[in-house]
Amino acid sequence: MEIKTVKIDIPENCNVILGQTHFIKTAEDLYEIVVTTVPHANFGIAFTEASGPCLIRTEGNDNGLIDACVKNLQALGAGHVFCILMRGAYPINVLNQIKNCPEVCRIFCATANPVEVIVAALSHGNGVLGVVDGLGPKGIETPEDKAHRKEFLRKIGYKL
Repeated sequence: MEIKTVKIDIPENCNVILGQTHFIKTAEDLYEIVVTTVPHANFGIAFTEASGPCLIRTEGNDNGLIDACVKNLQALGAGHVFCILMRGAYPINVLNQIKNCPEVCRIFCATANPVEVIVAALSHGNGVLGVVDGLGPKGIETPEDKAHRKEFLRKIGYKL
């Protein structure tokens, strides 16, 4: 077994949701979740089958984001993984609905930060062991940092 890392390409002004799933209807169900929850969002979805034809299935409303999802999953080389790239919405807008999707087994990350996936490469395929999401902590929040956080959340409409 070989352990490697794969950098996920996140286009500018996008967020990524990376997860594990298990059934061919995943791409369509995730499409319906995103489009009915945040209809104004631009997004791409790709899902890797792990049996049968082992295809990368795709959906979405932005061909560039669909293509970026496909490239990310090709680089991972793991079955039963999905990638959603979205612009004009945040993961918080859709994450609970995605977690409630019957095919979804787990969410590895939901972020706009740099992401590297830790992959185990075996003779018959790859598997995701985990992710590194963003950077490590650099300190503890000061009163000024706390005020900035609260101001930011109100600016983007997530708090009154």
